[in-house]
Amino acid sequence: MTDSISASDIHQKIVDCIKAEISFAMIVVLKAEGSTPLKTGAKALVEANGRIWGTIGGGAVEAEAQRQAVEACRLGEPLVFDFKMEGAKRSDATPICGGAMRILVDPCAVQHKEAYVQVAEALAQGQRGVLLTSVRPGDPVQVTLTWYAEDDLTSCQGLADTGSLHSCLTKETCQLFTDNMTEMLVEPIIPRPRLLIAGGGHVGQALARQAVLVDFAVAVIDDREEFTDPALFPAGVETLCGDIPRQLADSPMTKGTYVVIVTRGHQFDAEALEVCIRRPAAYVGMIGSKRKVALIRQSLLASGKATAEEFDRVHAPIGLAIGSVTAAEIAASIVAQLIAVRRQGSVK
Repeated sequence: MTDSISASDIHQKIVDCIKAEISFAMIVVLKAEGSTPLKTGAKALVEANGRIWGTIGGGAVEAEAQRQAVEACRLGEPLVFDFKMEGAKRSDATPICGGAMRILVDPCAVQHKEAYVQVAEALAQGQRGVLLTSVRPGDPVQVTLTWYAEDDLTSCQGLADTGSLHSCLTKETCQLFTDNMTEMLVEPIIPRPRLLIAGGGHVGQALARQAVLVDFAVAVIDDREEFTDPALFPAGVETLCGDIPRQLADSPMTKGTYVVIVTRGHQFDAEALEVCIRRPAAYVGMIGSKRKVALIRQSLLASGKATAEEFDRVHAPIGLAIGSVTAAEIAASIVAQLIAVRRQGSVK
């Protein structure tokens, strides 16, 4: 059975297990080609008793990695294995999707404690960087982990140049670099994106529940106490009760901040939009009909509180056009749009 843990939290879990002297192995996807359940950089933690935290995609490949991890814990030596999904028949035990995965199994995480602590601390402090995992063949395989903060990438020594490291960080994409003797996995370390939801009504509540599942750090803002009751939201969701525009104005916004405006009326929506339209958020979206959006746009442009270019950055009407009707469906359309902006940079 797999214990659920987000990609953002697994490094802290590693640190916790090292401190508690729990025997475990890391399984890390060094390379994924073709159709695979998860891609390069996916990782999970497997305790010596077989308990697994996180996932590399489930199914036969994860079962094999889990088995190898338990054995690696017993032997105390890292290994690398390849898994091909080239079963010929539907009835075969081997997956038939056609992909291939190269997987590192490392039971020696305690040797890399410093790097894991640095990563966990960086994530907790909202800092970006890269974690380099270098793998050299041998008996046993030699594994080295090194952390570099974003500002220190020019001092990085390895197979990848500074431009490639910055590219991995910008695209939030893991990449494997190789030469004749060494494989080096570049893993961008990105703090969990923050989602500010202005409005704790039915849509705001549904959105908070769904956004947590895709690894957003969520804060809900409303000026009504009954709609900022923590009992309405999943564990870990921050609730802020007070004047919505003021709360938004006081909230730090960066390129990792996403803002969704779903208050109880167009006046509140307009006021909320006004205070964040010129701030450096990755995404600003506002619920409403095309007519409502046009009227708010006209008002902001006429008052000089926004330019046409600034308003065109706003996702309004909000969400992907999937014919959503219920609060849960509207929330799903918004979350899909958040994911598209985060992973693709825009909505295609």
